[in-house]
Parts: sequence; structure tokens; C-alpha cells
Amino acid sequence: MTHQIQAGEIFVFGSNTTGRHGKGAALTAKLHFGAKQGQGVGLEGQSYAIPTKNGRLQTFPLSKIEQYVNDFIQFANQHHELKFFVTAIGTGLAGYKHEQIAPMFANAPANCRLPPEWIEILKS
Repeated sequence: MTHQIQAGEIFVFGSNTTGRHGKGAALTAKLHFGAKQGQGVGLEGQSYAIPTKNGRLQTFPLSKIEQYVNDFIQFANQHHELKFFVTAIGTGLAGYKHEQIAPMFANAPANCRLPPEWIEILKS
């Protein structure tokens, strides 16, 4: 995702619970959108971390990721003044397929912009 983040916009990325942010979208979040080393969950700067891996960098089961996604959706519902640009969390370094993760975002509010692949999956 190469979107330029403006005021009131949040970059949503997959992380690990210890907030190492060393690769992928997590590194982008740290370098460009205010994610802090050591914070692996929630809002920081203009970024929001959704854990897909534990502190030992082992991928969480889908049920655990879904709990974090539900927390994010609740947060987004409470913050209509913000616009969230959701990256394809869980489908890169965590190794899941888009078809496994996209349905977790079926109830995401209108202030969430989902990856195009997920929009197609959710339409079908």
C-alpha cells in the first residue's frame, strides 16, 4: 500500500504482539506512520496494529486473529472521525489466504477502506 496518509487517516497493518515491526507493512508503519517499537496492538501515531503473530513470531490461529480484528472493528465504529486504510493483514508474512482473512472484515464500518481483493471476496 503506497497511499499517502493525511490527517485523520490511519494505516492498519498486521503485527506481532511484541511490536518488533521489522518487515512488511509493519516496517512501513514504523518508518512512515508512527508505529512504535514495542507496541504490537492498537493505535499509535497514524497507525493501528492488528497482531497476526505472537512475540516469538509464530503465526496465530485464525480464531485469535479474529479476536484482534473484532477489537479493531469496535474501535473503528467508535471513531467515525477517522478513516482506516486496512492492509491485507495476515496474507503476507503470516501466510494466510485472502479468503481466510477477508470474511473477518465483513462487518467493518464505512470508514474502513479494505484491500480490493477483499472487497471482491466479500461481494461474492
